[in-house]
Amino acid sequence: AWFAAVNNLNGSQVKDYLILILFTGLRRQEAMKLQWNQVDLKAKTLTIIDTKNRNPLTLPLGPFILKLLKNRKRNATDSPFVFPGTGKTGHLVESKHQTAQVTKESGIKFCLHDLRRVFINTAESLDISSYAVKQLVNHSVNGDVTAGYMVSDPERLRKPMERIETHLLRLCRKDVAKIVSIK
Repeated sequence: AWFAAVNNLNGSQVKDYLILILFTGLRRQEAMKLQWNQVDLKAKTLTIIDTKNRNPLTLPLGPFILKLLKNRKRNATDSPFVFPGTGKTGHLVESKHQTAQVTKESGIKFCLHDLRRVFINTAESLDISSYAVKQLVNHSVNGDVTAGYMVSDPERLRKPMERIETHLLRLCRKDVAKIVSIK
């Protein structure tokens, strides 16, 4: 129900924005401010420089999100932003109207951070290591001695990212996403 309601949104801007957050676990501001110079379609990665914990994040992209970004790039304007806006910032700033529309159509009340929670819970349900999950969502590992020895390589995260993407797609296509209500 949720995914179907997102797909029913007019235009691709907010639809793609919501899908990107769900399938990458990005924070809403990281997705809003994403610029094309941070997306490497050849290497199949995106890099967030300005993160909450001030540690840059490079994420591998699964095939579904890679296709979404390629389609956006093909139809892009001259804006440096993946999700351009008409205001002072130059990027998408607000999606409340569209999220309310998705809630009304699907019956699932959600906030944007819930999409990140779904990503993390999906990873955990697939028994992806907590270290990989922390790296994928750029959570701090302060105080974790073992994590201090871990090498952060986006290619090591590609398989877990693809597993998460595949599982989320399976849920969305079966339209059982409605059971993932978090609140």
